[in-house]
Amino acid sequence: MNKTLAFIMALLGMGCSACSQAYETVSPKEFETLIAQEDVQLLDVRTPEEFAEGHISGAVNINVQGDDFMALAQKELKTDKRVAVYCRSGKRASKAAEMLAEAGYQVTNLAGGILAWKLMGKDVTTETEEVDEFVTKSGKKLRFHALVHASIRIEFEGQEILIDPVRKLGNRTIDYTKMPDADFIFITHEHGDHFDKEAIQQLTKSSTNIIANPRCAEMLGLDTSMKNGEKLLIADSFVAAEAVPAYNITEGHTQFHPKGRDNGYILILDGLRIYIAGDTEDIPEMANIKDIDIAFLPCNQPYTMTPEQLIRAARVINPKVLFPYHYGQTDLSSVPEQLKADGIDVRIRHYE
Repeated sequence: MNKTLAFIMALLGMGCSACSQAYETVSPKEFETLIAQEDVQLLDVRTPEEFAEGHISGAVNINVQGDDFMALAQKELKTDKRVAVYCRSGKRASKAAEMLAEAGYQVTNLAGGILAWKLMGKDVTTETEEVDEFVTKSGKKLRFHALVHASIRIEFEGQEILIDPVRKLGNRTIDYTKMPDADFIFITHEHGDHFDKEAIQQLTKSSTNIIANPRCAEMLGLDTSMKNGEKLLIADSFVAAEAVPAYNITEGHTQFHPKGRDNGYILILDGLRIYIAGDTEDIPEMANIKDIDIAFLPCNQPYTMTPEQLIRAARVINPKVLFPYHYGQTDLSSVPEQLKADGIDVRIRHYE
């Protein structure tokens, strides 16, 4: 037996002692088959530094050595779906599997960890989900996840807020079945890079609030919708929203997003004001959008703004933090420097 194969066999043997436990341990080949299933949640329990160096595609990273491991796991993982867990060589994953099993999860551990996975020739990726965290004035935490293009996930006080969730765009795929169900879903308009019925269905539970412009509300069979200028207040959840205009003004482009049809949204979460512009150019109504802490502005002509329009819009709105999004292949490299003197913190994330 060659040394590599012997090492793999030894690694696989490390998990066998767990077979009598409340979780199962399987080989890399069996693990690969398991995680290909839609109802399985993949969990990497190594440190963030290890995760960034290379992980199995689609994995959520929660460090088992952190004091808040179980609190984060119970917030992130659904109890009615199996958890497939791994670490470097199997030891930390076994510990995590025991804790999760005790909490009522069905758990499968990868024997030999990612070392065995790679030795068997299985792929890993260094691409990581980008997350930005903010704290409201009263100390509540809020996290933005850059998903794809115009799709944004917001975590706030145990609530899940999704903006324009779409499962696939280009070569990027988002598996919403592995995310927590949404408490709120906001839809700006009907275009396929913003409106995906199946993604909405995958995220919806009985108590989900779906907020959409009239056209999308009709397409979803909803009884209510939000028009430009309308406001929504949900007192028990610290969530307020206002629908604002989003449309094209450049001659020859107005057919893409006609005035009055689509929504942008201002969300207010415990006093933090967030402007999600939707598909729009630098329209005159932006002068009425005030006191914005965080803004998401689109940038790709002919459908939304040029970089020059984006900069003008940012100066009008004057947010503390700006996330350009929906930018496709548009070159945004000059935007942070051009807005530096305006005191706007420009953060370019993976919103292609």
